[in-house]
Amino acid sequence: MDKSLEKVLSAWLKQQKSTCGIYLNLTVMFGVLTGVALVLQAYLLATMLHGMIIESLPKTQFINHFYALLAVIALRALLAYARERISFKAGCLLRGAIRKAVLDKLTELGPIFIKGRPAGSWASIVLEQVEDLHDFYAKYLPQMMLAGFIPLTILAVVFPINWAAGIILLATAPLIPLFMILVGMGAADANRKNFSALAKLSGHFMDRLKGMSTIKLFDRGDSEVKAIETASEEFRERTMSVLRMAFLSSAVLEFFAAVSIAVLAVYFGFSFLDHLDFGHYGAGLTLFTGLFVLILAPEFYQPLRDMGTHYHAKAQAIGAAEALMELLNHQVEADKASRSMQPFSAIAPLQLEMQDVIVNSLDGKRLVGPISLELSAGQHIALVGPSGAGKSSLLNMLLGFLPYQGSVLVNGIELSQLDKVSYRSHLAWLGQEPQLFHGTVRDNIAMSDPEMSDSTILSLLDKANIGDFVDKQVLGLSHPIGEQSAGVSVGQAQRLCLARALGQDAKLFLLDEPTASLDSHSEQAVLSALSKAMSHASSLMVTHRLETLAQMDTIFVLDKGLVVQQGSYSELVRQPGVFRDMCHDQQGIEQGAVKGTEDEVRL
Repeated sequence: MDKSLEKVLSAWLKQQKSTCGIYLNLTVMFGVLTGVALVLQAYLLATMLHGMIIESLPKTQFINHFYALLAVIALRALLAYARERISFKAGCLLRGAIRKAVLDKLTELGPIFIKGRPAGSWASIVLEQVEDLHDFYAKYLPQMMLAGFIPLTILAVVFPINWAAGIILLATAPLIPLFMILVGMGAADANRKNFSALAKLSGHFMDRLKGMSTIKLFDRGDSEVKAIETASEEFRERTMSVLRMAFLSSAVLEFFAAVSIAVLAVYFGFSFLDHLDFGHYGAGLTLFTGLFVLILAPEFYQPLRDMGTHYHAKAQAIGAAEALMELLNHQVEADKASRSMQPFSAIAPLQLEMQDVIVNSLDGKRLVGPISLELSAGQHIALVGPSGAGKSSLLNMLLGFLPYQGSVLVNGIELSQLDKVSYRSHLAWLGQEPQLFHGTVRDNIAMSDPEMSDSTILSLLDKANIGDFVDKQVLGLSHPIGEQSAGVSVGQAQRLCLARALGQDAKLFLLDEPTASLDSHSEQAVLSALSKAMSHASSLMVTHRLETLAQMDTIFVLDKGLVVQQGSYSELVRQPGVFRDMCHDQQGIEQGAVKGTEDEVRL
């Protein structure tokens, strides 16, 4: 990984630690108290053993020392437990804050941005990558501070009694963090590639799972299994490379710690055998000094070893942070302009006025325009045209999901200056793919107002011509709906979505192929409900069903992102151009379908 990028990601990770609150500082405090307890425990043990072995003092003289030692051991256990619990709480707060920030950002960026990546890839970011930040805050950051404090505390008590032992500890300590840094240089890059492979696998698998019917119909099952197998193998290889780094790091850190303790033990051994005579300030080397230093030696290296063990958490967090930081720092058009948002309210049908509007994609590519059109209060306008003409892009711009250039006035106020939440509360949107959520009928209809009464919900269902279906269900409004609208037909799902839209008391209806994929009965039910609902509102509808256009006040025909015709249905059908060609094409398709049906009847 590029060093400058790694520094930026590390700085971003440290900026987020404020969300952990006081818990991060409490974790460090309990770690510090544990270090003090370590020194006290070593002192008590060394004092007892020196007194009983060298000075031949009776054991009864050390009863108080023994009870104090038990108390210190119990205190260490309690401090370790408290430290683990508090560090886990810090990690939980951080994960909750990051997940909320990610979901808020996705809500702000809108569905167009989300559709730019597979659903499995977003699942990987929201779940796995946020989860992998936990150990960085719960373990690595506190351990960084403890790795400095505890060894310094031990050196402060060792140097006054034996300077040689202190020098050995001081000289060997840098070996552990040095190797940790060398290993960590490759670990962050390995983790970043691992997350990339996981996102690819998640997106690949999710897309194939959603398209299982199509895969089976085209007999592509075997080839897709091989593709998933290839992606899985790539993810396995990258995961194993990360594990190799982790095991190599732990093994070498243990080796250097063991060697360092062995050097210290050799020094004391030769000193007790009178082969070495230095380091004790001329006061003579006692068993207390040797035991005290040797008991503390493993604890001196333990914080450094723990930091090395947790260093993979930093590498893992840096690998996860790249996609998170890129997402959270993604600027939307409103942010770039630093505009102040105006609250919006409307008591009458909305009116729109567009002048030389160009709709762009999120990466700046022109999708529609320049176009100019006007929607008067209470007027009903239809947008028609061949696929790819820019109709849906225009609706997404009006919903606030795509940037634009030019002027879009909503009741005389520029759209880009409106507060999106208050503005959207006056809109009713119905798309060609009805989206119901896991829950009950009540939950789905009352999304705009969770306090909505059952009588109001039933009234909305009746207006959408779906009340009879709900009445027939045993659980009524508590009838469960599964993910991806499981449990209801497409037509029923569309009418339930219509009932939900009607609950907003909208002043402007934005309709994107509301009757697509519906049978004739469902289509007539939806159109009838829409006609009643839009009698006191404005509407802008995208449709390919040209026979439904007779009721529209004005029709705008788009082709290649431009308005090429406009007028009423009766006017356009007599004019040569795109609209009449589309009508003739649709009539030909319908006549062919009727002829095919008659041929089947004859057979």
